Amino acid sequence: MEIAPELQFKHYTVAEARLPADALMQIPEVPLSDVALCCDLERHVFWVEHTEPSVADALRSSHWFEVRDWVAAGRPGAL
Repeated sequence: MEIAPELQFKHYTVAEARLPADALMQIPEVPLSDVALCCDLERHVFWVEHTEPSVADALRSSHWFEVRDWVAAGRPGAL
């Protein structure tokens, strides 16, 4: 991805991503087995265009960053 080439984005199910409880509580309608987000799990950065909208909204209220917000914030937690 051109905007943040240091990130490794993959598609995950809700269960695989092990989302924070505060985010999970906001998306009870999304089955854990659904592929719902595209993200870099290590840095807690997701790509909104490839993420289920309700999951993206829930992640925004947690410690996760949308990739453009992560870049704008100076790449917090970057290696």
